[in-house]
Amino acid sequence: MSLGDLNQEGFKSGFIALIGRPNVGKSTLINKFIGEKIAITSPIAQTTRNRLKVILTNKKSQIIFVDTPGIHKPHHLLGERLVQSAKRSIGEVDAVLVIFEANYSPGRGDAFILNLIRNLQIPVIIALNKYDLVTLSQFKERKKEYLDFFEGKNWPVVCCSALTGEGCDELINQIEEKLPFGPQLYPSHMTCDHPEKFLMAEFIREQVLINTREEVPHSVAVSIDKIEDIPSKKRSKENSTTGILATICVEKKSQKGILIGKGGSMLKKIGQESRLQIQTLINGNVYLELFVKVVPDWRSKSSRLNEFGYEGS
Repeated sequence: MSLGDLNQEGFKSGFIALIGRPNVGKSTLINKFIGEKIAITSPIAQTTRNRLKVILTNKKSQIIFVDTPGIHKPHHLLGERLVQSAKRSIGEVDAVLVIFEANYSPGRGDAFILNLIRNLQIPVIIALNKYDLVTLSQFKERKKEYLDFFEGKNWPVVCCSALTGEGCDELINQIEEKLPFGPQLYPSHMTCDHPEKFLMAEFIREQVLINTREEVPHSVAVSIDKIEDIPSKKRSKENSTTGILATICVEKKSQKGILIGKGGSMLKKIGQESRLQIQTLINGNVYLELFVKVVPDWRSKSSRLNEFGYEGS
């Protein structure tokens, strides 16, 4: 499918911001839409840090999803920048997809988000995610709670599950209805606006979050220091290897100890699981070498945040 084929009458394109509290399933939903892993996920809240643009192209439309950091009460400069990033996205898109959890009643955090969107002049679509975690009778009660919570706003509400895919097609249809008519903005094969180097760092950070859970919460940043091709003795592309050198930065010596683990066991596990993800990303063999570095209080230092890519407004 060429760019010319899609610049036709009736084609739609536009930017959709995904907004919600931390850990409501924004990144999981984006991965389900695209059909491949782009955004990192973990059971830990505030996994997303960057405004990642993920692109879904079909014969009728091109939807550019802007995955934003979860909106929360910030406790340090990094948190402030993440919330600023999410709020800024709302004013830069054609529509907003707001995600709530069907397995919980609306709370104070949801009320904060409602206040952000209640007077928007662009279309708003509501997704009640994690539909698979409630019974039908529970969901009917929960949906009524949310409709009352929205105070008469005539927003379309779609029940879905990012995990199973239930309701996702309907959600895409609702989004396409709200898109403006316009040309294709990105090539058909493109699914993400960030380079592979960024995704490599994100996959490593994801494995840190998954394997250390609350022991090393959000004091982690990952930098890709070097990427090089390692020549194959057989001179075959199938046997070629991409060598990657990466540094995991933490704020405390105790966190470094947890990341390395007894005899290096934890770092080895993180490296092995990260390598498998990166191999899928680049469709090739990977040699991954990880180092752990202590950078005290980096989340509260502007220069360090800029260095790690978390720039302010």
